[in-house]
Amino acid sequence: MAVAMRNYSLSDLSARFELDLRGNGAHVIEGVGTLSGAAPSQITFLANRAYRTALPGTTAGAVIVSKDDVKDCPTNALIAKDPYLAFARVAALFDPRPAAEPGVHSSAVVHDSATLGHDVSVGPNAVIGAGCTLGDGCTVGPGTVIEANSALGEGCRLYANVSLGYGVTLGRRVMVHPGAVIGADGFGIAFAGDHWEKVPQLGSVEIGDDCEIGANTCIDRGAVENTVLEEDVRLDNLVQIAHNVRVGAHSAFAGGSGVAGSGRVGRYCMIGGHAGVNGHIDVADRTTVAANSTVYRTITEPGTTWSAQMPARPIRQWQKSYARLQKLDDLARTVKRLEKTLGKSDDNE
Repeated sequence: MAVAMRNYSLSDLSARFELDLRGNGAHVIEGVGTLSGAAPSQITFLANRAYRTALPGTTAGAVIVSKDDVKDCPTNALIAKDPYLAFARVAALFDPRPAAEPGVHSSAVVHDSATLGHDVSVGPNAVIGAGCTLGDGCTVGPGTVIEANSALGEGCRLYANVSLGYGVTLGRRVMVHPGAVIGADGFGIAFAGDHWEKVPQLGSVEIGDDCEIGANTCIDRGAVENTVLEEDVRLDNLVQIAHNVRVGAHSAFAGGSGVAGSGRVGRYCMIGGHAGVNGHIDVADRTTVAANSTVYRTITEPGTTWSAQMPARPIRQWQKSYARLQKLDDLARTVKRLEKTLGKSDDNE
């Protein structure tokens, strides 16, 4: 399918996004690029100070910059308080992926009792179970399976091979990327002396408006109550949300992170890549957990940052440090003996 070329003048972009313009407002932008690789027909941005040295040599048609950096910009500039946020909004205008065509593909299976709103698109080999409700403008990608009694709010987009378990509820405008599984059984098992027995997972999953679920992410159904993501939660690829977890609104999780069963993560939290939150604990609002860190106890103070990572270093340095680490017990015992000896000497004096 041919995609129409999109172009906007800098004056158009300045007015649409309320950005101050410095330069030629008639200059036409046809796409986006990096600071070092953008062409004269493209727009780029500078937000990370690490890339500031690339600004003077950029060949971009325009750069979105802060007011502090505009003096060093050699081309047209759009001045923003938050250049990265402004770039995100501008870049959305140039997404080349076409909107899905409304209609149900001939190979899709839609149960007679399912209800589909206006302008719903159901792709090849998708399955929609009994009693499901899809709001207006929803898109269901190829191979996606939505089990019975699930509900999608208006404007949801499920890409290819997404799985929604029984009775899952998505709010409005939820985006789910390929391979994600929402509503599979949580890890509930009870040991019966010599074998394991499965604990039925009788809850489901509720996801609020404007959430985004990354590729191959798993959100388990609750054991009794539902697993809940409040509105505007963003999960990267390969995130694990276990049964009965509750994630507060506007929180974001980077790839490979997870929350164990019945954990509670507050609002506006940021969880770094491969970080973990232990089960049955609470994390206060606006907490940041650095990559590769694990939170083992409840965090009660909002707005704090937690880290327990071991940064990589050259192998020989690490080997020397590890060798010294093995001697810490001996060193502690030596210090304790010295303290006792010094203490006795002081007493004799």
